[in-house]
Amino acid sequence: MTLEFFKTLWGHTGPFRPAAAAAHAAGFCGLEGAFPAEPERAREFLEALAEYDLAYIAEISTTGYAVPDPGSTVADHLDAFARILDRSLPAGPRFVSTMAGSDLWSFGESVDFLARAHAIARDRGIRCGFETHRSRSLYHPVRTAELLAELPADLELTLDFSHWCVVTERLVLDELPDVLALAASRALHVQPRIGYDQGAQVPDPRAPEYAPAVDAHLRWWRAVWESQRDRGFTTLTMTPEFGPDGYLQCEPFTRKPVADLWDLNVWTARHLAGEFTRWQAETPAAP
Repeated sequence: MTLEFFKTLWGHTGPFRPAAAAAHAAGFCGLEGAFPAEPERAREFLEALAEYDLAYIAEISTTGYAVPDPGSTVADHLDAFARILDRSLPAGPRFVSTMAGSDLWSFGESVDFLARAHAIARDRGIRCGFETHRSRSLYHPVRTAELLAELPADLELTLDFSHWCVVTERLVLDELPDVLALAASRALHVQPRIGYDQGAQVPDPRAPEYAPAVDAHLRWWRAVWESQRDRGFTTLTMTPEFGPDGYLQCEPFTRKPVADLWDLNVWTARHLAGEFTRWQAETPAAP
């Protein structure tokens, strides 16, 4: 069983070739991000992937970006999901990952949307991970467990546990082992950003004051690895996702970042590669 790391394109605005070159040089096996809507940018993106032999995970945001458009309906989100999915498929993504739905919908609306979006992806023959993301339908661990009980058993998740930490203001999955086990059993993909009680991104995971949050997330990711191994995965994927847009803390007035995002994501990948090797040595597969 192997662990492959993808480089997020979150916050990237320049040419794709330098981004692909840097990701390849740092040991990432692919890129994760939204497929460009503009034809020229799309061609450039495909050429960059091919030149550096990088795999691709397509990202879909159903209206808005991290936050859904105000007042957007189930129909709006289904239209966005299908349209962006169809635009992404010619790039041959490994699978798609989506920030989908809305935390303001009723329970029934979220069930309806997730079931229908899952069916759209299934009908296109592509696997889809629905992300556990604030502002979206899977914003909270308990609500996610309740939704999964009503949804098809083959609906899969992209797990970003950092969002659940800030929504609940604690390292919540230590209190919810059954929810952790359920989430792990549906895991397609992991975005290993490290959250804490006051944010979805610790300022710097290398700092000793954030060691409890780092250790908690490692416990949870090991549970995911174990589930994926037991479900027959031969390749696991993770996209370190320390990012900008207010996630990265900055000094007041000067707006000087407290850390470098590239360094944080490369450190996370390398640290997790070592942890994965250690986990494999310590937890052999059951006979």
